[in-house]
Amino acid sequence: MASDRDRMAARIFLYAVLPVARTIVADDPAMAARFAGVRARIQFRAEDPAGTMGAWLAFDRGQSSFHQGLCEAPDLTFAFASLAKMNAFFAGKPVVPRISGWWRAGLLLKTVSLLMALKILMPESDPKDPAKRRLKVKLTFYMITTALSQYNKGGDPQMQKWTAGQPERIYQITVDEDIAAYLRVKAGRTQAGRGRYTRRKPFVHMNFNGVEGAYPIVMNQVDMVAAIRRGYLSIEGSPEYAGQLGDFMVRIQELIT
Repeated sequence: MASDRDRMAARIFLYAVLPVARTIVADDPAMAARFAGVRARIQFRAEDPAGTMGAWLAFDRGQSSFHQGLCEAPDLTFAFASLAKMNAFFAGKPVVPRISGWWRAGLLLKTVSLLMALKILMPESDPKDPAKRRLKVKLTFYMITTALSQYNKGGDPQMQKWTAGQPERIYQITVDEDIAAYLRVKAGRTQAGRGRYTRRKPFVHMNFNGVEGAYPIVMNQVDMVAAIRRGYLSIEGSPEYAGQLGDFMVRIQELIT
């Protein structure tokens, strides 16, 4: 039986990390060209006595979608004997999954290249190309807001206690006009979204000074206090709750690295 930690990490990898693969395909011209004519369903699944966990990506000639759970008829499947092995795979460890549909060599190679591109999220990945830096910042904030919601839905006691006592509140992260994401909290329930939440003023707004302001924080080169002091970040709203949200971000990062 997988540990609670393995199960939570699997939830984050499947439901928060894997979905941003779609953003890579949309934003990276080379990857977009690679998947332009693809029509396929790609499954990731891991076995556990408590129940198989899975998620899948669907591509349809330039369009893509993400789905939680198991696909009825996937074209390609990456299967793992345990949650721990799948977590190690997504964390960049040398784990070889069981692959069904491997004879579709072209699709397999494209999928592997996409999984390799996800490594840009790893702490040690420090691209010098401005476009890649921008992509890393975008993927990180899309991933972390979704991960925060999944951390709550997955049953972390401290996160659930933190969300339970709050009325409807928006935690907004903004980098520039194109890169923004938010976490919506309401009476113990959470929902992550991309872009700016327009129906309610943010309770906490973490406003970065563009990609170059956000990048040092994404790379853990400075903490939030130093970032504010240096003009990389401004926080509107409750600094106490912003700090608490930052603490949960750190816990999630430690969980999946």
